[in-house]
Amino acid sequence: MRMIKLVAPISTLLLFSIIPSFAQTSTTPTPAPKPKSTTTHKPAASPYDRTLLKPSLLKETAPDSYQVKFETTRGDFTVTVTRAWAPLGADRFFNLVKHHYYDGARFFRVLPNFVVQFGISAYPPVNAAWDKATIKDDPVTQKNKRGTLTFAKTADPNSRTVEIFINLKDNSSLDSQGFAPFGAVDGKGINVVEMMYDQYGDSAGMDQDAMEKLGEHYMASKWPKLDTIKTASIIGGASSSTPPAKAPAASKPQQ
Repeated sequence: MRMIKLVAPISTLLLFSIIPSFAQTSTTPTPAPKPKSTTTHKPAASPYDRTLLKPSLLKETAPDSYQVKFETTRGDFTVTVTRAWAPLGADRFFNLVKHHYYDGARFFRVLPNFVVQFGISAYPPVNAAWDKATIKDDPVTQKNKRGTLTFAKTADPNSRTVEIFINLKDNSSLDSQGFAPFGAVDGKGINVVEMMYDQYGDSAGMDQDAMEKLGEHYMASKWPKLDTIKTASIIGGASSSTPPAKAPAASKPQQ
């Protein structure tokens, strides 16, 4: 829990009947052969990008700065990421968003005047693939101010994976605990974040293990009012020439 985690060919056999020349010619027309179907049956498309099942392939270096638009059930907001703040975190977030990891994810932990947390995929196979896909810690160069985004981690070093929280206030106590902000919500977008459904308190947040193993079906039945990310997509940011960065139940950030 991470709180602030071989088909053989078939030959057609034609049988010919040798009819003597004195036999009576049949007047019954021979049925025309039925045309062969040209329709091919394709397997159903995966509901998620299959590349997400191989975290080791998602190592692209992020631009120096880029923007991500979140469309949610509560409204839309945009985040600006500054790679210099936390390069490894910015790269990880860039790759996850590019492959739509967060689409369909719930804001599963909403604590007013503290944090809003998300990052559990709607799909159990994706959660299983990323459970141990950790990245090294970044130095904390920015303060956990209201509106900043930071990866959740455990008390162990280098334990960040996919879960992220947005600070709802200036959480200066998190700076010394190794939580390194990598981006911030733009403008009044923080007002949308503050409106995420929060009436479950921390009870939904403590149910992360089941959420990860059972996915959206479970969350929709057990915690139906949690708000959802409809889609998170990259909408801006120039290419960067920066060389690629080298890249279990998680703990929550302490109040």
